[in-house]
Amino acid sequence: MAKVLKEYFGEVGASDIHDYGYGDVADFTNGVYETGSWDWVITNPPFRLAEDFVLRSLNVARRGVAVLVRTVFIESIGRYERIFVPHPPTRVAQFTERVPMVKGRLDQKASTATGYAWVIWEKSCSQGTSMVWVPPCRKALERPDDYEIPAGRARQLKESPQPIKQRELLL
Repeated sequence: MAKVLKEYFGEVGASDIHDYGYGDVADFTNGVYETGSWDWVITNPPFRLAEDFVLRSLNVARRGVAVLVRTVFIESIGRYERIFVPHPPTRVAQFTERVPMVKGRLDQKASTATGYAWVIWEKSCSQGTSMVWVPPCRKALERPDDYEIPAGRARQLKESPQPIKQRELLL
């Protein structure tokens, strides 16, 4: 995501708890970030930590937060009470086509039965939550170089004694 976001934003900071060959190695939920230290936080957090990421991001971001999550993220009484009542999102953008994700890499042939959506908070917007759909766009937006593995990650994959399982989800 950071590679593509860099095409649209002047400055992009990227991090992950694992070294995937792009960005810093850092733990967002335990890192030191000042309140309002970034304009936007845009992330696809691990599903089990998504709530922590959202709450942390709302503090770190000046303008907004966008999280790519499994659609079932919006189906919880606990999250409703802890996140959606005190901090209602501006938009929920549901993907109409399945978005395949595999841990630590892109796989052009991957498939999934899991639905995903962007949940977005725009801090300057006072409207209620709106639901929008992301139309089919994967074929139109993908580029051949999207599936190239960064040099550092390619070396790490070759040296790794444990193969990456294709069915592991990134979220």
